[in-house]
Amino acid sequence: MTTLMFVAMFSLLIVNIPLALSIAFACLVAFVFSSHMPDFVTVQRMFTGLDSFPLMAIPFFLLAGKIMEKGGVSTRLVNLGASIVGSLPGGLAIIALLASMFFASISGSAPATVVAIGSIMVPAMITAGYDKGFSIALMAVGGTIGIIIPPSIPFVVYGISANVSIGDLFVAGIVPGLIVGLSLILYAYLYSKKKGYRGAEPTSFANFVDKFKKSILGLAMPVIILGGIYSGVFTPTESGAVACIYGLIISIFVYRELKFSDLKEIFISSGLTSSMVLLIIAAANIMGWVLTTEQFPQQVSSWVNAFGADQVWLLIAINVILLLVGTFLELNAAIILLVPIFLPILAHEDVNLIHFGVVMITNLAIGLLTPPLGVNLFVAKSLDVVSFGLVVRKVAPLLLVMLVDLLLFTFLPKISLLFLG
Repeated sequence: MTTLMFVAMFSLLIVNIPLALSIAFACLVAFVFSSHMPDFVTVQRMFTGLDSFPLMAIPFFLLAGKIMEKGGVSTRLVNLGASIVGSLPGGLAIIALLASMFFASISGSAPATVVAIGSIMVPAMITAGYDKGFSIALMAVGGTIGIIIPPSIPFVVYGISANVSIGDLFVAGIVPGLIVGLSLILYAYLYSKKKGYRGAEPTSFANFVDKFKKSILGLAMPVIILGGIYSGVFTPTESGAVACIYGLIISIFVYRELKFSDLKEIFISSGLTSSMVLLIIAAANIMGWVLTTEQFPQQVSSWVNAFGADQVWLLIAINVILLLVGTFLELNAAIILLVPIFLPILAHEDVNLIHFGVVMITNLAIGLLTPPLGVNLFVAKSLDVVSFGLVVRKVAPLLLVMLVDLLLFTFLPKISLLFLG
């Protein structure tokens, strides 16, 4: 039945049926040919899969990111980045990545980071003489930092699926997120120096202080979120609501760039995005239940154990699987489907689930940059007229940088667990 379900799902995906419907219909097909699974379980499991308080964090963080994007926060973060590194060779490229890191700590969403920062930086880079393909590819890659640096929506989904602390996952993502961002900045600097891309006007300490003061309220959000979670003031889910309220206050009453008339568009856009994500999660929950019922995770675990693979080879094999899965399966669906399969195997090899969460999310972040799915590639491509093939070619060396980072996170767990004791 498991084989039939996978064949049905991939067949539907090939003919361009939306992912959520492909998963749900594939499960229904399996139920029709099964003698011990009633059809009504499909709808029942979808509702059960969404009946989770922590999942409410997803629409909250998506809404908070939209509010910050429209409320002038992204512009202030770009200006802050310019005051720090604007005079270096490739200053605009570095500013784009630095601003992506700042915004990632607010939005928790990769596509939102690409749009918020890319809509400002891509035109500026092209006007300054930067290669168009490189500019767009850089923003596509910079957006992936949004799901590694906390707060991160995929970390919420992973925490629910693996039954581990979402707060611990947020903390574990800090150092890896910074490493990814800094390694990409190093590449952008070397590439720009080779191409002769000059920096902007010289920066000054006074300019930095001025821009920091103007952006400090936006930068304070991740501090409030993590501080509130670890002080016990609110849960990770409640922190999403706090982020929305905080974003509304500073965007409407402090920055005054968001009007009450803008809220309708923001709520509708956030609602549509949330519904797409949650529908995929609901559909993936059906397939996860089927796999569990058919004891597929135990069969995979027995198969892996039969080969006698140690922890190193196990992690290498899982990394390869995740990199392949990330090319065709939506990130949150991949988490819900694969975590139950991997849990028995990871438990057998005594792999820390917080550390593995960082490895898994980094893997799937790379999947946002690899065709045929490559969500970030398509979002970034929409920022200007450029061929998809050119963007893919320019992204390739940046992907190699991220793969090196992935290997570091995989085999040096202390990077992820640094602040967790």
